[in-house]
Amino acid sequence: MIGRSSRSSSSSSSSHKWRYCNPSYYLKRPKRLALLFIVFVSASLVLWDRQTLLREHQVEVSKLNEDVDQLKAKLEEFKSMHGEAIDLFNTNRPSPKAVPHDPVEIQRRQKVKEAMIHAWSSYEKYAWGHDELQPQTKIGIDSFGGLGATLVDSLDTLYIMGLDEQFQRAREWVANSLDFNKDYDASVFETTIRVVGGLLSAYDLSGDKVFLEKAKDIADRLLPAWDTKTGIPYNIINLAHGNAHNPGWTGGDSILADSGTEQLEFIALSQRTGDPKYQLKVENVIMELNKTFPDDGLLPIYINPDRGIGSFSTITFGAMGDSFYEYLLKVWIQGNKTSSVRLYREMWEKSMEGLSSLVRKTTPSSFTYICEKSGDVLTDKMDELACFAPGMLALGLSGYAPAQSHKFLSLAEE
Repeated sequence: MIGRSSRSSSSSSSSHKWRYCNPSYYLKRPKRLALLFIVFVSASLVLWDRQTLLREHQVEVSKLNEDVDQLKAKLEEFKSMHGEAIDLFNTNRPSPKAVPHDPVEIQRRQKVKEAMIHAWSSYEKYAWGHDELQPQTKIGIDSFGGLGATLVDSLDTLYIMGLDEQFQRAREWVANSLDFNKDYDASVFETTIRVVGGLLSAYDLSGDKVFLEKAKDIADRLLPAWDTKTGIPYNIINLAHGNAHNPGWTGGDSILADSGTEQLEFIALSQRTGDPKYQLKVENVIMELNKTFPDDGLLPIYINPDRGIGSFSTITFGAMGDSFYEYLLKVWIQGNKTSSVRLYREMWEKSMEGLSSLVRKTTPSSFTYICEKSGDVLTDKMDELACFAPGMLALGLSGYAPAQSHKFLSLAEE
């Protein structure tokens, strides 16, 4: 009896465990059925999400591997052309062997160097530390707030030309006399391209950290200009107090070229300092503009910094529009043409489609020019600053697949 009771108890325990696998058990208990269904759906969603993330990760890794392979191929091509011994990351001045031995080229180089020495010597003598030299009156003026714009912008030229004494004197002025704590309303655009860019170029060539520290100082003073509702910057900022605003004559709007022409310098600054804040500020501008980017890629010269959309104003490749399109292309190149900067190339190509719609020819001389546009009305006017467009197109074609660049080739040739 005891043994039979034990077997009966064991059989009952086994049946009790297996009843959870019986569908009828859950049909009699709807709450447990609903709970089981929720658990099943949740587990399925988690599994699906993990699989999706894995596939996306694999695609991204594949793209990055393709980019790496392309860069390796370009590196090998460069080495095959210039020799295996070239160190691409050496910031020292090229050896004398890199200087061409053709007598005409040497003479031309010397003439250019003499012209630079003439101009620089006059600047040193009459306008040292000032932004510009007025050659007729022989006095220095501070048209950029007294930031030594000519001196800073010339540092890389002095270094490349081997004018070491002049470079060292300029370096000492930057280290000891260049002060950005000025109660001055500076142009964010002009200060970025001339001062931030000039200091970064000098740092890249010389490796002297005084230039990098100064670049960080001025960039930090410019950053509050991006503190708007959309992140599209105001174009003027007080360097001492950080108060930012737009010119009164724009009606409160930001200028397209001024707002889209800080990307190269600020991305480079983030790369060299390891601080992403500069890059995040300027790349957000492009992301914001891309939200409403038109099919023809043409934006008006005035952009509302609170709404992120263009105001009714002129579309032009001349003043106040020009360098926005130029920087779309150059940031793509700066980013090694990888997938992470693909958006810049796509926006640029849209803009070049729009550019082609503005191209006209004079009669009877058949000279090519680029119109300006207001609404649907074209104006037969070409600003002299728009003359950069053929060079930009040539740069965009360089090293690009012929099938993809063919549509821009005829435009560049015109």
